Amino acid sequence: VNNPRVVLHAMCLLLGFDDEISCAFVQTPQKFYGALKDDPFGNQLEVSLMKVGRGIAGLQGIFYCGTGCFHRRKVIYGMRTGREGTTGYSSNKELHSKFGSSNNFKESARDVIYGNLSTEPIVDISSCVDVAKEVAACNYEIGTCWGQEVGWVYGSLTEDVLTGQRIHAAGWRSTLMEIEPPAFMGCAPNGGPACLTQLKRWASGFLEILISRNNPILTTTFKSLQFRQCLAYLHSYVWPVRAPFELCYALLGPYCLLSNQSFLPKTSEDGFYIALALFIAYNTYMFMEFIECGQSARACWNNHRMQRITSASAWLLAFLTVILKTLGFSETVFEVTRKDKSTSDGDSNTDEPEPGRFTFDESTVFIPVTALAMLSVIAIAVGAWRVVLVTTEGLPGGPGISEFISCGWLVLCFMPLLRGLVGSGRYGIPWSIKMKACLLVAIFLLFCKRN
Repeated sequence: VNNPRVVLHAMCLLLGFDDEISCAFVQTPQKFYGALKDDPFGNQLEVSLMKVGRGIAGLQGIFYCGTGCFHRRKVIYGMRTGREGTTGYSSNKELHSKFGSSNNFKESARDVIYGNLSTEPIVDISSCVDVAKEVAACNYEIGTCWGQEVGWVYGSLTEDVLTGQRIHAAGWRSTLMEIEPPAFMGCAPNGGPACLTQLKRWASGFLEILISRNNPILTTTFKSLQFRQCLAYLHSYVWPVRAPFELCYALLGPYCLLSNQSFLPKTSEDGFYIALALFIAYNTYMFMEFIECGQSARACWNNHRMQRITSASAWLLAFLTVILKTLGFSETVFEVTRKDKSTSDGDSNTDEPEPGRFTFDESTVFIPVTALAMLSVIAIAVGAWRVVLVTTEGLPGGPGISEFISCGWLVLCFMPLLRGLVGSGRYGIPWSIKMKACLLVAIFLLFCKRN
């Protein structure tokens, strides 16, 4: 907790609306102690909050992000908006199916739902502790609605976002609370493994929701999730779906340089200037967004670079993991992100001599992106050699400048991986990852040679 008045501010929002439906929960944005300058790992999400988060807050409400959130108990207990939300809770059988066998807990839940809150102080604290232990037991929820209609929703690694979607689908709204000083402060993951592990977990959870019965399109059709809020959820859930398509597009440049072909217009064609204009317009727009949000040009580049790295690593692995799980070949595993410590004055306590530099381990998440980085360098070298042959020997055809720009852009984006190829210690890519990446590159080179 960074702001001692955060509970007061949250209560003002929860109790300040004329209709409690307007505020099922209050979500505060994530802020970080010891944030590295220029966001080298692209995980501080400043621009995403200002440009996307605030926009979503103006729809049916901000997503539930897990950390720094205040909930109405009746909402967590599965109450829907309107009169239908209070029906079916009167009989003991219905209460048992919802909340389990604890009489104390059932009475407490019923009082919360109907607003019959007692102001009498708790006399027997020990009995309350015993009830809490009973309800917290692993087998208590068997045969109840826990994990579906009550409590946090099961079925996704991102159970917080899924729970927030369930609340919105029940007709509730949520509220974004931004105060100064920030309500809560945490630590953003530093280094390659921690960042990519977190992003892989998020992407896996999003894709699990997307292909399940909790798909926001279904909840919009059959429940009370608003259409624009559905689009907002889909905007995040399609993160991992982009990965295989972006990978194929990233491979087009190296493929053309290696096989002496072209997929983009030549400089002598009018279509070249259309592609160039789109490239410049997209990157200029992104740059202006960061400047408008008070970020530096370096932060803009770091975030763009991390998007390319994440797409070819964390998102791609998340996509493959969930597809294999769906086909019954594996199970998704919750991977814990290592938490870095920070001091209260905002100085990072990390032991890294270069805290903004990428670190590596033997995680499989580094294999595809390392292979793509190596392949881009090889493709540029082969393409340059072909240009020399064309110039000196007058050979016809071949790739144009567009393919070189495409591969060159990948090399710039993957520069942390290329530094890791020649680095040592934690800053070097392990040999096991290098060998597996080389095998993938060799397979792709063989494919190019045969085509």
